[in-house]
Amino acid sequence: MLELIICSLLTILPDYLYRRFAQGKRFGKEITLFSVWYELRWGITGCLMLTVALITSVFFFHPATSNAAMLFRTVPILPEGSGRVAEVNVGYSQTVKKGDVLFRLDNSKQTAALETARRKVAEIDASMASAKADVVKAEAQIQEARASYQQAKDELEVKTELQRRNPGIVPQRDIEKLQVVVDQRQAGIDAATAAKESAALQVSTLLPAQKASAEASLAEAQVDLDKTFVRAGIEGRVEQFLVRAGDVVNQLMRPAGILIPEGAGRERLQAGFGQIEAGVMKEGMVAEATCVSRPWAVIPLVVTGVQDYIASGQFRTGEQLIEAQNLAKPGTILVFLEPLYKGGLDGVTAGSTCIVNAYTSNHEQIVDPKTSTGRRIVLHAIDAIGFVHALLLRIQTLLLPFKTLIFSGGH
Repeated sequence: MLELIICSLLTILPDYLYRRFAQGKRFGKEITLFSVWYELRWGITGCLMLTVALITSVFFFHPATSNAAMLFRTVPILPEGSGRVAEVNVGYSQTVKKGDVLFRLDNSKQTAALETARRKVAEIDASMASAKADVVKAEAQIQEARASYQQAKDELEVKTELQRRNPGIVPQRDIEKLQVVVDQRQAGIDAATAAKESAALQVSTLLPAQKASAEASLAEAQVDLDKTFVRAGIEGRVEQFLVRAGDVVNQLMRPAGILIPEGAGRERLQAGFGQIEAGVMKEGMVAEATCVSRPWAVIPLVVTGVQDYIASGQFRTGEQLIEAQNLAKPGTILVFLEPLYKGGLDGVTAGSTCIVNAYTSNHEQIVDPKTSTGRRIVLHAIDAIGFVHALLLRIQTLLLPFKTLIFSGGH
C-alpha cells in the first residue's frame, strides 16, 4: 500500500491535477467514478507498473524476512552410564558453575569396588614389607649356612691332613662322612642364596608390578565412582530439571534436563532470507531488526556471515536413490547478524522471533571515477529506495504489539 501511494504521487496525482486545473474538469461532474478509468487510465497504468517495479526493487536489493531468531545451543544433561538417582542438588531452574554437582546416581556398587581396590593396594603393601623381611631372613640364613660350611670344611681339611701324615689314624669312613657334610652345607648356602634372590625379585619386580596394577584398578574404580556424580560441564543455567531421587536416567532415553550455556543466544541473530537474494546478501551489509520480546525498538545490525549452503539440500546416504521432486520446500539463505553497537541486543530474550531488513549499499561503486553517470544514477536510486523498507519496518515495529496482543489473539 505504501508503494502504491508513493507511485501514485508520480502518476495518478499529476494526471488528476492536470485534468482538474489545466482542463477545468471537476471531480463529481466531468470526473466521476465511471469516467475515472478512462480519464486517468495512463496514470493508473503507470502507477501499477511503477508499484510493481518499486516493490520488486525494494525486496530484491533490500531484502526482508520474518524468519529470524536469536538461536541458542542447549546441552542435554546426561550421565556417562545409567542408574537410579540418589541425590539431586539443583532445582527446576538454576544458574550453575562449571564443575557443580547436579545430581548423584546410586553408587553403592562403585563404592564397594573402590574399597576393594584400596584393600588390594594395602595387601600388596603388606606383602612388600613381608618380602623385605624375607630378604633379611634369607641373608641371615646365608650367613648361617656359610658358617656351618666353613666349620665342616675346616674339620675335613684337618682330618685329611692327619690321614696324609699318618695313614690309618683317621678312618676313611669319617673322611667320607665329612665330605658329605661339606657338600650338604654348600647346598644349604645355595638354597639360602636362591631364597634371597627370590625375595629380592619380589621386592624389586613382582610386588611393584602388582601394586601398579592394583593402583590402576583403584584409579579405574575411582573414575567409575566419579561418573556417578553428574556435574555441569560448562557455566550456564539449568532449565526443566525435573529429575528427582528414585528416577532412572540413561544416555539413550532419559536425559535429566537441559543446560543452557552462559551467554547463549545473546551475541548474534540468525535470519533466513530467500534463495533469490543469495547474490545480494554480502558480509558487511547494514541491517535493522525489531523483535517481539523488545517491542517498539529498532536494532541496528551488521551482516557478519552468510552460510554458503542451503539446509534443504542436504541428504544422508541410504538404501534408496534420491528423487529430486520429493525434496522439501525451498530452503533459505542463513545469515548471521551482530549488533552494530555494543549492547544492541540487550533486552532481547534468547530465542525471540524478529523481523529483519537488510540494506544494499553501493557507495563504493558510486564514488568510483570509473562508474558511468547513468550507472551512478541507477545505483543512487537503488540505495534511495531503501528508505521505503526502513519506513515499512518502523510501521511494523509500531504495530507489532497491537498485532500480537489484539489482532492475532496472542494475549
